[in-house]
Amino acid sequence: MLSFKKFLDEGVNDPAIFKAIFLAGGPGSGKSFIVGQTALTALGMRVVNSDDAFEASMKKVGMEMNPENIFSPKGQEMRGQAKVLTGKKQELYLKGRLGIVVDGTGREYDKIKKQSIELRRLGYDTAMIFVNTDKETALDRNRQRARSLPDAEVEKMWGAVQNNIGKFQGHFGKNFIVVDNSDGANWKSGTMQGYKWAKKFVEQPPTKPVAKKWIERQKTS
Repeated sequence: MLSFKKFLDEGVNDPAIFKAIFLAGGPGSGKSFIVGQTALTALGMRVVNSDDAFEASMKKVGMEMNPENIFSPKGQEMRGQAKVLTGKKQELYLKGRLGIVVDGTGREYDKIKKQSIELRRLGYDTAMIFVNTDKETALDRNRQRARSLPDAEVEKMWGAVQNNIGKFQGHFGKNFIVVDNSDGANWKSGTMQGYKWAKKFVEQPPTKPVAKKWIERQKTS
């Protein structure tokens, strides 16, 4: 495991230092795909997503990602462990002030706003990529998944996320972008625009005084 000192050294020289990008999108929006296409990890960002740890754990013990296994007592236990592991990983990233991508659905505006405010207090500049789809795309993609949900549940989730778009835009301001990943949309153009936007955001020097003071302390210690 990397030492705390290593993380501090890495952080002060990190290309994405003091930058946090939130991902939001409804069911079937394809956020993971958009992360790859916008090259966020290549820009120095670390993705924080408990689903990745959960799926890796399930695969390791030979459990398929289907509703029966996911919602079984064993599956829920492993999901809880994945969230704990992800939380510890995020804590290490934050100690080094490394750039992070916080992956979520966008259903809980207040939760994301709270996380964003806490990160800003640490000195982070925060932004959001909202991966959007129309309702029919969300329903079709869900039906094709091994762990699909009932249509009514997908519609409910999709509607809740849609209702938050304006709130997110109000909170993140200029540091907010929507990428349309609906079936039939020009996702290549959208992701290229997203990449240029993310690159510009990440490469801007930290703006907050607390961030500048932290960097100065690390360089002189």
